[in-house]
Amino acid sequence: MILRKMVKNKWLELSLLAGLIISVGLASSMPIYTAAILQRLLVKDLDLLQVNTQQYSGDYWMSIYLTGDIPSDRIEAVLHKTDDFMVSQAHQIFDLPVKEFVIERSTDKYKMEPVDAERIDGSKQRITDMTGIKGLEQHVRIVDGRLPSAQPVNGVYETAVVESALTNMKMVLGNEFILRDDAGQEMIRVRPVGVIDQKTYDDVFWYNKLSSYSGSMLVPFELFEKDFTHERKLNVRSSYWLTALDYTKMRLPHINRYLTAHQWVENHLAENYPNYNIKAQAMPTLSTYFEKEEKLRMMLWSLNVPVMIMLAFYLFMVANLITDRQKTEIAVLRSRGASRTQVLLGYLAEGVFLGAIAFAAGPFVGLQLTRVLGASNGFLEFVQRAALDVRMNREAYEYGAVAVACSLVMTLIPAFLATRATIVGHKQQMARQQKSSFVHKFFIDIALLGVSLYGLQSFRRRMADMVSLGLDSNDLKMDPLLFLVPALFILGSALFILRVYPWFIRFVYWLGRKWWPPSLYSTLIQVGRQAAQYQFIMVFLAITLATGLFSASAARTINKNAAEKIQYGIGADVALQIKWEDDAPPPGMNEGGGDSEGENAVPAVPLTLSGNTKVQFSEPPFLPLTQLPGVEHAAKVFSKKDVSVTVGKERANVLLMGIDTDDFGQVAWLRDGLLDHHFYDYLNLIASDPAAVLISRSVAEQFKIKEGDRLYASWQGVESTQFKVFGIIDYWPSWNPNPQSGFGAASGSSAANSKNKKVVLPMLVVGHLSYIQNNMALEPYNVWLKLKPEASSQELYKALEERNIPVTSLSDAKQELIKQKNDPFQLAINGVMTLGFIISIIISFFGFLLYWVLSLSGRILQFGILRAMGVSFMQLIGMLVGEQLLTSGAAVGIGVLTGSLASRLFVPMFQLSFNAATQVPPFLVTFDPRDQLQLYAIVTLMITIGLFILGYMLSRIKIHQAVKLGED
Repeated sequence: MILRKMVKNKWLELSLLAGLIISVGLASSMPIYTAAILQRLLVKDLDLLQVNTQQYSGDYWMSIYLTGDIPSDRIEAVLHKTDDFMVSQAHQIFDLPVKEFVIERSTDKYKMEPVDAERIDGSKQRITDMTGIKGLEQHVRIVDGRLPSAQPVNGVYETAVVESALTNMKMVLGNEFILRDDAGQEMIRVRPVGVIDQKTYDDVFWYNKLSSYSGSMLVPFELFEKDFTHERKLNVRSSYWLTALDYTKMRLPHINRYLTAHQWVENHLAENYPNYNIKAQAMPTLSTYFEKEEKLRMMLWSLNVPVMIMLAFYLFMVANLITDRQKTEIAVLRSRGASRTQVLLGYLAEGVFLGAIAFAAGPFVGLQLTRVLGASNGFLEFVQRAALDVRMNREAYEYGAVAVACSLVMTLIPAFLATRATIVGHKQQMARQQKSSFVHKFFIDIALLGVSLYGLQSFRRRMADMVSLGLDSNDLKMDPLLFLVPALFILGSALFILRVYPWFIRFVYWLGRKWWPPSLYSTLIQVGRQAAQYQFIMVFLAITLATGLFSASAARTINKNAAEKIQYGIGADVALQIKWEDDAPPPGMNEGGGDSEGENAVPAVPLTLSGNTKVQFSEPPFLPLTQLPGVEHAAKVFSKKDVSVTVGKERANVLLMGIDTDDFGQVAWLRDGLLDHHFYDYLNLIASDPAAVLISRSVAEQFKIKEGDRLYASWQGVESTQFKVFGIIDYWPSWNPNPQSGFGAASGSSAANSKNKKVVLPMLVVGHLSYIQNNMALEPYNVWLKLKPEASSQELYKALEERNIPVTSLSDAKQELIKQKNDPFQLAINGVMTLGFIISIIISFFGFLLYWVLSLSGRILQFGILRAMGVSFMQLIGMLVGEQLLTSGAAVGIGVLTGSLASRLFVPMFQLSFNAATQVPPFLVTFDPRDQLQLYAIVTLMITIGLFILGYMLSRIKIHQAVKLGED
């Protein structure tokens, strides 16, 4: 019976199955995507670690220093035990390919005397050790001489040395030396016979630089083990083990294995050696990944919540449509003695069957969705980038199983409600279409709006605390449920509007009841009296379109604000610092010391020396910078931190910025609307007076000064200079006005507590560079560049190198934007939002067609009677068009309205995922007209296709067959 019923409603069942598969796929994609993003981040971070430290990121290095705690006769056994432990246990636990495994042992330091003191300077004190490195011969090249023999030659040990050892110990190849202990007793004789160098400089075999062996004699490792470790001719003092792991093969499961192996190695060394050291190059990077995984997972959930709710509503709508078509059958079964449990078990069996198919197919759909997400370069933007390493994992099936269970519950709810009605009650319910829905009867829409607005208020309080106290998002515990409120608001708003919509239709009907044509008259009666019939499709369309618009707005807003943060922070396309020559002594020679010049200044020396001698700087030529390829304009920008400003008896430290107003206006970037007037107006304002300055509002409030007042500025070694206030500003390129948290002296050990943080209000004074240089001091400044639209960063870098321009620091907004787009969290936002938008459109299209096709097939009798009464085919089409506009069209309008409102209210909540103190300029909700045009185009296409299908179905209705179906 169940199978026959499913075959009879095959299109509905297929629609339900499609919704189930998409739901399971979306849920399964989250752990797959999280793992893929973290995998990419892991490899990138390890690559970056290698660049920054100039050390191979896969290195796992450990050393021991032997003391008298271990008896000499046990040293060999203990060392070999560690050798075996690393090979047989530790490497297996790491479970990564081992590129190199190096064992290095060294003896005590011994005095080295030449055998022939007449040929070699015997007055030079030489101290050396004997070192053996396993596998050395395969990783060196001979610079001079030859490799040493594997056995002593006439009792003399042949050794290899590095080039710096010849200079350090003043010797030449072929000279023979005696090694003596502290008592002067001869131990062994050695003869250097070859000078070696690394075969290649990217060889992971070498953990230490060759210069570290400038005091060592290198002998074959097997000879070292035989004569020194086993026979103890010399005292073995230290041993090193290097495991070079192939970190590019590292996957997320390897992180736990790496940490486990590290713990095992540490336990082994602690048990066997009193003195040991471990340097795991990747350990600091790997130890932070669990926190990153948790943060990324929470973000994915928060981004997917609206889409999940939309899919749940879709499943409920389709299940309700199936149940509505079968309510008569359910009522008949109940009247024939079937229990509610028996009926529900039938639907449960049907749901389990469909759920099993969805569970089998869904994770693979999620795998494909993840591949699509990995190609997103922005919202609805796809590029050919390196594919994400997506892999099916156990978590994907766990998420899929939870999604199936939740979907099964959603589809059983309509069946459970339908089993309560008898055949008589069912017929009565069919005749009472104006009955209020459950949602409106119990004011669930009002409750949803109340909860969402409370969540919004909670968010705004948190944001106010973060900004006012200078906290970042880690200082406040973020409630993941806070991201549920946008979906609740969208659902509550749509339901609330639909509460009053029938009254609006009745009002329209009442206004023109004497003039409406029959087709529109019939449509208004149909929609007004049977509002409950259209409620599901209208709520569904409104939610899907609002969710799509919210996803689009959220993605656009986050992308644009992240990009503007970079542009504002740098101030121009490129900001660079050139090295200035000065007459200051080298660092360390001046006892007076001094504070560094700040983040934008080059010299690390103080500007005044101990004798009050001022450092004189030589300004490098500026013209070559303006002639670099791709440069459209250049400007000098002087920034000086901790400048003392005095007004009356009050004093405070500020950031002083010196600019050339014309050049600065050509290169600087500032978003419109941040200042009371365009920032060009402020530049023009101060251009008229050399002593004019702009001050930040914090300076104005601190000193209680206004336009026209005067202030004095100075710094160490510079005389106080007078300035005149011409304007007050809230923002300025590259300056962060948000409070910065600092720790007061009283914070003590509890400095980590945000309550103990001392809020510091940044202050800014902007003046003329020429006035500052002429009246105060000539000191290093930054150079800001504006590039031509087609300019290439690589060409600029190449020109700087070719022209020998000594750049000490450089910030490139274009390159920072590229890094930002490749950031895993940015990839997650763009990918998930794009996916949510696409799913919203697809689901709304299928839901729309499914509902109207079924609705039309259920009204064949009505249309047949209308045709028999003389209503023409075109009039029927007109009725359908009117019905579509009053239902689907209204739902689209509701969706756009609620989506726009939800975006303006709730998109700023995503600031909780970022550092509010550094989010400058302020978060601004962004709408791209292209997204709305895409929505309108898709909706228009959807309604047009729907009308064609409905019109085709109407054209095939045979009046006599339709009327025979009736019971009127």
